Amino acid sequence: MPNFNGIWTADQQLQALGSSTWPSLPGAPTIGTATVASSTSVSVTFTAPSSTGYPAGITGYIVTSSPGGLTGTGASSPISVTGLTTDTAYTFTVRAINATGTGPSSAASNSVTPVNNFVEDVFSTYLYTGTGTTQTITNGIDLSTKGGLVWQKDRVSAGQSHILCDTARGVNSFLRSDLTSAAGNNGGTDAVYAFNSNGFSTGTVNGTSINLSGDATVSWTFRKQPKFFDIVTYTGDGNTNQVISHNLGSVPGCIIVKASNDVNGWYVYHRSLTTPNNYALGLSSTGAESNKSSNVWDVTSTTFQANQPSLDSNKNGINYVAYLFAHDAGGFGLTGTDNVISCGSYAGDGGAGTTSINLGFEPQWVLVKDRTSTDNWVLIDNMRGFANESNTANDARLQANTTNVESLIGALDPTATGFKTTLYTNINTSGRTYIYVAIRRGPMKVPTDATKVFNPVLAAATNPAYRSSNFTSGIDSAIEYYSPGSAGYPRWSSRLTGTGLVRTEGANAESGVASSIFTYMNGYSNQDGLDPDRGAFMFKRAPSFFDQVAYTGTGSATTLTHNLAAVPELILIKSRSDAEYWAIYSQTVGNNGHLINTNNPVDSPSGFWNTTTPTSSVISLGTGNRVNGSTKTYIAFLFATCAGVSKVGSYTGTATTKQVNCGFAAGARFVLIKRTDSTGDWYVWDTARGIVAGNDRYLLLNSTAIEVTNTDYIDTYSAGFELSSTAPAELNASGGSYIFLAIA
Repeated sequence: MPNFNGIWTADQQLQALGSSTWPSLPGAPTIGTATVASSTSVSVTFTAPSSTGYPAGITGYIVTSSPGGLTGTGASSPISVTGLTTDTAYTFTVRAINATGTGPSSAASNSVTPVNNFVEDVFSTYLYTGTGTTQTITNGIDLSTKGGLVWQKDRVSAGQSHILCDTARGVNSFLRSDLTSAAGNNGGTDAVYAFNSNGFSTGTVNGTSINLSGDATVSWTFRKQPKFFDIVTYTGDGNTNQVISHNLGSVPGCIIVKASNDVNGWYVYHRSLTTPNNYALGLSSTGAESNKSSNVWDVTSTTFQANQPSLDSNKNGINYVAYLFAHDAGGFGLTGTDNVISCGSYAGDGGAGTTSINLGFEPQWVLVKDRTSTDNWVLIDNMRGFANESNTANDARLQANTTNVESLIGALDPTATGFKTTLYTNINTSGRTYIYVAIRRGPMKVPTDATKVFNPVLAAATNPAYRSSNFTSGIDSAIEYYSPGSAGYPRWSSRLTGTGLVRTEGANAESGVASSIFTYMNGYSNQDGLDPDRGAFMFKRAPSFFDQVAYTGTGSATTLTHNLAAVPELILIKSRSDAEYWAIYSQTVGNNGHLINTNNPVDSPSGFWNTTTPTSSVISLGTGNRVNGSTKTYIAFLFATCAGVSKVGSYTGTATTKQVNCGFAAGARFVLIKRTDSTGDWYVWDTARGIVAGNDRYLLLNSTAIEVTNTDYIDTYSAGFELSSTAPAELNASGGSYIFLAIA
């Protein structure tokens, strides 16, 4: 016999050669496809070599990147390589390993470039008004090259179905989530008739269902992306367990399956069903979960199982489509580790409003179903109305299994880290368990263009009264004011608080309006009707620029999570439930003092911030009814310096012309100034009313006074703004201390 560990005799060598037992390396694998899995990882597929070498049997594979020489190992295809650099192009080779050693490299793979993934690139809620013919929806989602699903619903006309179109089945083919019927396809410009690089083009369905003339309509777009969403089509083979491959890149948290050419139910897998691999729900049904059979789903990170007859998802010759949703899989954000989708469950508390669900992010879209009892599938999103409204019934509900119109209910309240139940029993009945799919609120990208996150405007003659073509995905907050000749209080409203608004002067508690004013993609409506004598400052939440948090006080020192993703430098807090003045934190003033919305200087010492400086993830709150009274409700607005976009800062007055450098390229479009060492109002200028070389109109946020139009206290300056020598002591006293917020 051959002696692998010793000295070979001539006879042994001849014997080994004759019997093919001479030690040899495996051959080169056949390269497959390299696919970006996250901002720092790539998955590589390959085929085993025909020659396994001797001793026979491949023990593993090694995949190597070029450039960098980073490696990944595994027993079979696919294999992931991690630790890659974002925005760098890579190719990969594969080598097989046996007991003798490592074989030769395969050919190089296709070139791929890992990029940062953000939720705003893969999901959109877009509201539009139907035209009755055709229209193109531009929502920034690349469907033509990446693929995905468009889900549409008429919000106001009874009897109109949910319409689902996807790139896997192609244009014009539509399914109805409220029916078990086969897919329809009328050709032409019916349903979604084009998947575009920045959205989709839609017609109607048989002249009805979607895009009806004048009807408010919602679309939800899901783009294919590992660790978020995938679409798979397959043909049933009639067997008990056909294994179906997918490219979700993680274990699915939810799968929705429908036969596309057969009258058949919608089957739903969810990781939080009683025994997930054995149970299923029906999307077109109100029914509770049911036990189908042992291991009917067999879900893994690369496959799931189609089952016949237990699940009726594998009929011989029938075509199926499956929509796969990830769960806490990471893959997003600047580090590639942020989650954007979560699938879980919660127990109803019967309207106690005491249950908090921690997702690790603030949601923008939630699908909920009672798994234990008969009930509808509830769809909520923050564009139509999903607000933290102190247990007010103002969540805009649609039902995936019915043709019902949109209705307002008390459902869930979003929080900075998830959502919580309310005092209502809708999707919150005691003793029942509810499953959900939740998608993270965006944007996740740090802005570089201030016009995409802030715009000052004057009122238009038609709704939305306040609008800007720079906004295409809605705004999140606005300060509305009277201009030019009317006195009145400025008021601050926000998407997060829905129909509630707070005055920037005085101490009044929050007041409400009749309906949500944020259901527009390019602005918001005037809550009192159209009025040309008004203007508004419109803000969009974005990392490092602006955030807002609605919360309930505890009455004792605590921390409050926020999503600014930067250390807040200016925080403005207002009690919604009680008549209290604003409490305002300034990084310049520090954590032992505060300002209020009057002309008073700094109040110090102050326990409002628990003598703790805020961090990039939390605000520290002490006690006191202005910031943290027990069971009181609050809204907090947070600002930070974002390079080229915003500047939160301070300056010392000179009583002469003074330029304040904010790092901008084309000057400030908004300036807020407050003196801190002596009395001084909260002055505001903006370019909608004019920041020019001559007189500039200004408002006082802490006053109901008419705006002032005949002064020249501020002038243009490309890097920020300039204070004139004629500015009063409240703005430019020699040696005076001032804080400001400027937006480019």
